[in-house]
Amino acid sequence: MLKTSICILSVAISGHVLAAVTQAESSLEHVIVTGSRIIESIDEVPASITVISQQQIQQHLKVNPELGSLLAQMVPGFAPNTGSSSNAGQTLRGRSPLIMIDGVPQSTPLRNGSVDLKTLDPNAIARIEVIKGSTSIYGNGAAGGIINYITKQASRNEQTDAEISLSSRFSAVKLAESVGGRLAASVNGRANNFSYLVTASYAENGVQRDAEGDILGLQYGLSDSEMQNYFTKLSYDFDADKSLQFSYNYYSAQQKTDLADVVGNSNLGEKTYAIHVPVEQQQQGKPQGPDGNVNITLKYTDIALFNNTQMTLDVYSQDIENVFFYSANLANPSAGYNGGQSVIKSKKQGARATFNSQFDFDQVAATFIYGLDALNDVTSQPLVDGRIWVPEMDMQSIAGFLQTKWVINDDIIVKTGIRKENIDLTIDDYNTLKLCKSETQCSVPLAVRGDTIKYNATTYNAAIKYNLTPAFSPYFSYSQGSDVSDIGVLLRSATVNDIALIQTQASIIDSYELGFISQFDQVRFEVNAFRSTSELGTSNKFNEVTGVYEPIRAPQKIWGYEGLINYAISPSLKLIASYSFVEGKNTEEDIYLGAKQISPPKATVNLAWQANDQLGLTLSYLFVGDRKRFDKNSQGEYSGDQGPVSHYSLVNLSGQYQFDQHWQAYFGIENLLNNDYFPARAQSYRYGGYNIKGLGTTATIGASYQF
Repeated sequence: MLKTSICILSVAISGHVLAAVTQAESSLEHVIVTGSRIIESIDEVPASITVISQQQIQQHLKVNPELGSLLAQMVPGFAPNTGSSSNAGQTLRGRSPLIMIDGVPQSTPLRNGSVDLKTLDPNAIARIEVIKGSTSIYGNGAAGGIINYITKQASRNEQTDAEISLSSRFSAVKLAESVGGRLAASVNGRANNFSYLVTASYAENGVQRDAEGDILGLQYGLSDSEMQNYFTKLSYDFDADKSLQFSYNYYSAQQKTDLADVVGNSNLGEKTYAIHVPVEQQQQGKPQGPDGNVNITLKYTDIALFNNTQMTLDVYSQDIENVFFYSANLANPSAGYNGGQSVIKSKKQGARATFNSQFDFDQVAATFIYGLDALNDVTSQPLVDGRIWVPEMDMQSIAGFLQTKWVINDDIIVKTGIRKENIDLTIDDYNTLKLCKSETQCSVPLAVRGDTIKYNATTYNAAIKYNLTPAFSPYFSYSQGSDVSDIGVLLRSATVNDIALIQTQASIIDSYELGFISQFDQVRFEVNAFRSTSELGTSNKFNEVTGVYEPIRAPQKIWGYEGLINYAISPSLKLIASYSFVEGKNTEEDIYLGAKQISPPKATVNLAWQANDQLGLTLSYLFVGDRKRFDKNSQGEYSGDQGPVSHYSLVNLSGQYQFDQHWQAYFGIENLLNNDYFPARAQSYRYGGYNIKGLGTTATIGASYQF
């Protein structure tokens, strides 16, 4: 029970800080894999890393089941939660992260729809690893870093273990129609050399209500949504060194409702909310959300290929279909379309070979990680009615990499690396669409000549850490990333008739980080400052003539800092706090970047009390600060992603009671004080329909049984 109580501290802090709380946690929290594609001690990583343990994930589920909420609460530098199924604006240090499951990319960077956080149910996750800053360790899409969902492993015991949990979530402001249910189950075991793990989760949401009891608006909404996730992992050990593993993941989360929005004016501070309407006024088109996304991975591992070399070979395939809401902005009255609904379709097939060789010299331990990555990514964004908004983009990429780590005298760690990426991106001839916001505000369709665009990029990284004393362990890191992101936005907004004339060049991001870690008897500190620059960014500007937001590829600079503190007030009372600040500019015009990239300051405080072996309580606090960088336009309104953000705060309460080794009951209350607020994105985004308030007081009660 002591370990469980310590894990309750997890809300709002990174896993490696929690590792200092107890030796029992350190065995997990000091191990990561995403940073260098191998398992290594976090004490030997000269960068800011967040590891969220399985216990921490389960604790946050008591408050909110969405992974976007979990990451916003626990990862400094990750933007505040949006309160919806979309993670648009939830950047990592001002840039988009690459979402992965066991190292397999889930994001669709060629057309980033910002719904990639919802790819797996937390019930299947053993831990989440977050590495911040652009990286040359992995390929395209990791401009802001990596968020890697590490799935559970089967038990090593020669027995079958199982767990089932049942919970209900509902509005404490107005109960009517808000009651939802969630059922999660897992079974795992081992028989001789064969091991297996199966998890299944199913959830239905009732309507989501704000602090006034009104139903939240439907754009990327979670009201009346249904989630299904089925995950399987099968492993066979040929001997102590060699194993073969197969994994399958199916994920679906769609909204099926009889509601419709009452749209408010964000510039007047009016909210958008939903009401019940007749059939003819309900949402048109298909249900929005992931429509049965599938991942399949086959991995072969030999941990003793040679005396000092390990090898991992894996192949994977992925089929993604993310359906978006019906929008009047996709109208073309002259062709008979009063709106439209888009779908991002992406099919990936990849293969990777990773080798890890280790050598011991006099006072120096050296590690070499090297290999090849190959990927075919075919992504498009058609409309449900058959029109092609973003044409099919066929990317073939192959990359070789080498990473080295040198541990000198057990306390100086030096890392260097290089990645050589070759990408061919083929787009056939296509026509841009005529889209109208009004009868007089329409884009101009163009016939665009296709081509094969070739990218060749070499990126580097170097870092050093000096574990001088427990009280002072400084580090510095430099890393580059090559980003061919959101080419789809550039294509669908083309204003020229040849792809060769569109600014589709890859962006090279240079990231710098300087920080230190200090550990005393009862207190642990971590402080870091960061900066990233790129010659080509992807912001946008509204064209008042055509009604289209057109991309701007101008140089960018992003900077900020983060701080963490962990204080053991007593054996039963722990305090953890964090603060993060990020800011950015278009350096060509010396203007601040909008909320699509830059989030307001964020602070978290967490107080955990273990009353006894059975009862534990956690009180968490989130503060989102002001960010007011922009002036109103000529019409006296804010536009795009440039609305001002005013501060707000939230308090959550959760706890559990362990009856015996099998039964546990738990509860969680989100927005305990029923704060009436607009989330940061709802305040800053002045695109239609985003002005939706945050959840009012919402409660979860449940029980789990292990056998």
